[in-house]
Amino acid sequence: MKVLLHIGAHRCATTSFQEYMRQNIGPIALQGVGYWGPNQTRKGLFQGVLPGPQALPGKDPGLRARGRVQLKLAAERATGLSQLVISDENIMGSMRQNLHIGGLYCDVGERMTRFAATFDGALTDVVVNIRSLDHYWASALTYGVARGFPFPNTHTLDRFAQAHRSWRDVITDIATALPDVNIWVQPFDTFGGRPDAQLNSMTGIKAPRTHARIRLNRSPRVEELRTYLIEDDAVKLDGMYGRWRPFDAEQIARMREAYADDVMWLVGGADGLAQLAEDNQDQAEETNTFRRTLTRGRPHDQNRQLAGSG
Repeated sequence: MKVLLHIGAHRCATTSFQEYMRQNIGPIALQGVGYWGPNQTRKGLFQGVLPGPQALPGKDPGLRARGRVQLKLAAERATGLSQLVISDENIMGSMRQNLHIGGLYCDVGERMTRFAATFDGALTDVVVNIRSLDHYWASALTYGVARGFPFPNTHTLDRFAQAHRSWRDVITDIATALPDVNIWVQPFDTFGGRPDAQLNSMTGIKAPRTHARIRLNRSPRVEELRTYLIEDDAVKLDGMYGRWRPFDAEQIARMREAYADDVMWLVGGADGLAQLAEDNQDQAEETNTFRRTLTRGRPHDQNRQLAGSG
């Protein structure tokens, strides 16, 4: 059985993809594809994979986690499934940690090493989503500020804009931790808001179109965001409408340049570490905005509703 681990990242329409999969679990099963989402992975299945409090002192939590996962995989194989898609963006790390550190998933290599041990050779593919850094950080900041993260000042925004760690580093860490696993990269430019295209690219099946336009976990617009903030911070948004764009033109240019470099690295073969996922859907029906001939970044969803998809 082919086992595909979809690890996000956050703010790349992962929640929408997971809801699409949940709604279509019956139709995809008829094509031999199973699905585990957060409803399975966050209810104890992966407890013990990462360091943390132990429910049973003296027991090896990692070994117990491996046993649980192997038993569940065996049960799926017994049903005759040919592929299993597992989707949980928290496997990569937490968005709150990214905001506090000011970097992208700095411990993803160690985390993926632990998950590799848990799956014990069963993993065949890992799917990663990436997004233009200016849009990613703007969406992450909007999400964080609405939930109590401090309102960013100029120094904080500069720290995000000038961060040296990019998607290339994240992908390299993942590939190093999983040397025998195929790493696929799905850019938000192409696959964001198109969960059926994501599923088709992962599995090759005829992905159902039902529930394919679900939009969940969108970033609040400025008008709504003000209601979450204290008065001193809310006034800083006066005169702004629509999606919150916290970065200035110079910061945006810097982040787009870094993302363009990541894309060129992927298009050039990513040093053999990862591959760009193919969009196999009929382009006469749906427009693909991501070009494999891209030599420099281009703004995407700036004026589109997809900008805030989670």
